Amino acid sequence: MPTEHIFDMAVIGGGVNGCGIARDGAGRGLDVVLCEQGDLAQGTSSASTKLIHGGLRYLEHYDFALVRKALIEREVLLSAAPHIIHPLRFVLPHHKALRPAWLLRLGLFIYDHLGGRKILPGTEVLDLTQGEIGAPLLDVFRKGFEYSDCWVDDARLVVLNAMDARDKGAEILVRSKCVSAHREAGLWSVIIEDVDTGQRRELLAKTLVNAAGPWVEHVIESMPAVHRERKHIRLVRGSHIVVPRLFDHDRAYIFQNQDGRIFFAIPYENAFTLIGTTDEDHQGDLGDIAISDDEVRYLCAAAKGYFHQAPNVEDVVWSYSGVRPLYDDGASAAHTATRDFVLKLDEGSGGGEAPLLNIFGGKITTYRKLAEAVLTKLAPSLPKLDACWTQTAPLPGGDFPVGGVDDLSLAIQQKHPFINSNWAGRLAGAYGTRVWQVLGAAKNLDNLGEMFGATLSEAEVIYLFEHEWARTADDILWRRSKLGLRLSKHAKTRLSDWMRRYRAEKQSAAE
Repeated sequence: MPTEHIFDMAVIGGGVNGCGIARDGAGRGLDVVLCEQGDLAQGTSSASTKLIHGGLRYLEHYDFALVRKALIEREVLLSAAPHIIHPLRFVLPHHKALRPAWLLRLGLFIYDHLGGRKILPGTEVLDLTQGEIGAPLLDVFRKGFEYSDCWVDDARLVVLNAMDARDKGAEILVRSKCVSAHREAGLWSVIIEDVDTGQRRELLAKTLVNAAGPWVEHVIESMPAVHRERKHIRLVRGSHIVVPRLFDHDRAYIFQNQDGRIFFAIPYENAFTLIGTTDEDHQGDLGDIAISDDEVRYLCAAAKGYFHQAPNVEDVVWSYSGVRPLYDDGASAAHTATRDFVLKLDEGSGGGEAPLLNIFGGKITTYRKLAEAVLTKLAPSLPKLDACWTQTAPLPGGDFPVGGVDDLSLAIQQKHPFINSNWAGRLAGAYGTRVWQVLGAAKNLDNLGEMFGATLSEAEVIYLFEHEWARTADDILWRRSKLGLRLSKHAKTRLSDWMRRYRAEKQSAAE
């Protein structure tokens, strides 16, 4: 139904780029609306390798500008969200048949010094014949290097950006699909449809940002009178497998593969190891993205080239895949295509019309810089735009020092003695200082309501529904958390039934 309210900026896409743009814009005084056809981070942004990193392998492609930008962002993001981002040391074994040791050392020297590192420790040379770090590896690997990057809960990073955008006045509309958009009287008219009810709503905006990720060109094609250049997007599928823990220490591994690619083996959710990623051009349906049997075999075979106790196909307990919307730079292989972002501004065939900004490419580490670049690009159409602000601002729950998660975990246990250390650690690492809103004034376990298993309480589920847009069991089990790895099938069904009832009650009360 038409409305006379005019937004400064409408954003299509609830991934990390879209939510980062909405946050940045709202914090600069703009009236912002964002629509997402599914759940926040339901696509590519929850299917990453969970790293905030400079991209060591990009040095080999001489992409120094991207690496420097990403390296600087590592510590900016670490300081902004120390609950969901933490330092991680990576072990790179020297493979004599592949890159020479001097080349690895040179690359790591550049990596250490290119981005103005202040918090993270630098590279060390390792003797892999001694100690626990080399023990899981085949005996042929005797020398290695250890360097720093960061781990991130990618889906929660998206949600925190959306929360901050909302706290600063943005309207965040999940499960709201953009069905059409066209220019009208100097504005954008965007029609969105509630995917649950089918109800439609018109949004009027001065500017429109297409941050739809893999669907970016689908959105463009649905718009009349929009300039269409050659195909800009290259869809590359990255897949990961999760297996029972392969090693007991807290380091991750980065391995070189015989085909020139690299892959990671990362400690995951305490009891597992995450292995990935693949790089395959994706040709299929964007609504049905899944790892192929060949990709599973590829990752298991790659791991067998390094580990004594490498996983077999039947050891995989979970897998996930995401399609990266990379900018098509003409690279011959998927794994060599640029990961940097490209912004394309459309102001109509004659110029001077309501602007549309299409986003191609990008990586999770540089999403904040992408948001700044978007606002800079649109500034001529937004004359009241305030100055950049996100570089020193914490994300929700991140207003405590780097390395302070353990102290917060202890504080949770002191205030709520019925919560054990593992449970408190999970809550601190997910919510940071917002954990007090999750737990409220609970004095005992009963005060948290029904327990669904794996420390998931009714109180936490209600918080996620009321404050983080969670509407289904999958939203909670695979994006707001990874508790889906631990809950039984029966517990998942019980949670799903509970959420359907709760949602129905909320809808009934609102009518």
